[in-house]
Amino acid sequence: MSELNGAQSLIRTLVDADVEVCFANPGTSEMHFVAALDSVPEMRGVLALFEGVVTGAADGYARIADKPAATLLHLGPGLGNGLANLHNARRANTPIVNVVGDHATYHKQYDAPLESDIEAVAGSLEGWVRRSEHTKDVGADAAAAVAAAQDAPGRVATLILPADASWGEGGETCAPIPPRVPQAVDATTVKDVAAVFGAGEPVALLVGGSACREEGLRAASRIAAATGAKVFVETFPSRLERGAGLPAIERLGYLAEQVTYQLDGIKHVVVAGTKAPVSFFAYPGKPSDLVPEGAQVHTLASVGKDVTRALNEVADLVAADTEPVLQEASRPALPSGPLTPQNWVDVIGALLPENAIIADEANTSGLLLPTATAGAPRHDVLTLTGGAIGYGMPVATGAAVAAPDRPVLNLQSDGSALYTISALWTQARENLNVTTVLLNNRAYAILRLELQRVGAQGGPKANELLDLSRPDMDFVNIAEGMGVPATRATTAEELAEQLQRAFAEPGPHLIDAVVPPLL
Repeated sequence: MSELNGAQSLIRTLVDADVEVCFANPGTSEMHFVAALDSVPEMRGVLALFEGVVTGAADGYARIADKPAATLLHLGPGLGNGLANLHNARRANTPIVNVVGDHATYHKQYDAPLESDIEAVAGSLEGWVRRSEHTKDVGADAAAAVAAAQDAPGRVATLILPADASWGEGGETCAPIPPRVPQAVDATTVKDVAAVFGAGEPVALLVGGSACREEGLRAASRIAAATGAKVFVETFPSRLERGAGLPAIERLGYLAEQVTYQLDGIKHVVVAGTKAPVSFFAYPGKPSDLVPEGAQVHTLASVGKDVTRALNEVADLVAADTEPVLQEASRPALPSGPLTPQNWVDVIGALLPENAIIADEANTSGLLLPTATAGAPRHDVLTLTGGAIGYGMPVATGAAVAAPDRPVLNLQSDGSALYTISALWTQARENLNVTTVLLNNRAYAILRLELQRVGAQGGPKANELLDLSRPDMDFVNIAEGMGVPATRATTAEELAEQLQRAFAEPGPHLIDAVVPPLL
């Protein structure tokens, strides 16, 4: 093999570590990385038009593929543009390898217009950050980044690549470095938590992380069935497996009032793979800590520990002869008439394909979705882990790249869609099997609710800032302008017909579903 430059050694090392996809929005500093893609054909480059789509797609890819994708971002502003969806990825414990180009080392002294403190921006993600100063170190740094991204429970690793380290000759590849696996929970903790379930007081079990997959859900269901404990999935799981043949476990509510109702009377809260519940925001005169007053919190497995194994061990102690309670197959009947927040979810439940992936950013329009899809064929649900809106379209894009043989359904609120709607262009360019149902209520409906909940007195000017009409947006034309076939549905019959057609045809589709606000 001829001598490698830094960029070639980077990509070759990534591929050798099973990082096969790079979502990219490059600039001048990254041109040698772009050129190197032709010398390492095993790496798939996927172009997005905005860095928030790049980072969100990498998040969606890793949630489904169970391994990291790379991103290619242009200096500090490019990383900054992608930060919101990197925040969501951080909260999802998603493994991502960011490659952020920087000025050549000798050029930084001149404080050129795009000079910035990349380390400071990357450091806000609480992940792994390293700068490759020399070409010969790039391969080793890349291998370390991949391992760091996959260290349990997963994190964002950012490798800063100066342009001269990228174009310099003398690059060396590096063999993959094994990541740290989840640590087992010690036997004493398992026994102590098992005793909580047997003490005769009301217990709630809250599971998250990898416990939201089948094995963890089955163990949690066994514990609940044997002990009478209430079991909940964390409010926003990164990936939740659900549907017929799996335990149907309720998610903890988004609103503090919902959680208060769900945990009423509970004396012990056992957390496994997540944290004790807190309010999403602070509200005047209301508590931030949602654990019932006087209740004790017991941590079975902190985030990063082997939570599924721990749940199985507790189940073997308290539910040795108990089987999990599994959801029977069932579907709602197809509704008729104008679309409403109550009936559009029944269309989804009635028609959801086998083995689908739902990227759920329906927000207020989707509050009734879990009930409508509980008995549908098995599927995965990806949720908005960090609360930074504009995640749905990019995550759906990445999920479709990771699983080209699975149907991806993006349930998307209109306000959130507008943050990253250029993801449609990438879906068209890559011919991805993503069907987007865009719930169009022409408002930031959640903010209308929050205006009331924080006790603010809004008038006409306040309401104007929460309104998405004047002018109404034509999502059909927007989608078609980006190469995605699109239709509009105003009735349940139209949505059903258009959804069936979209699932039957390869490639992306968008349905503009006109639904009045629920709230």
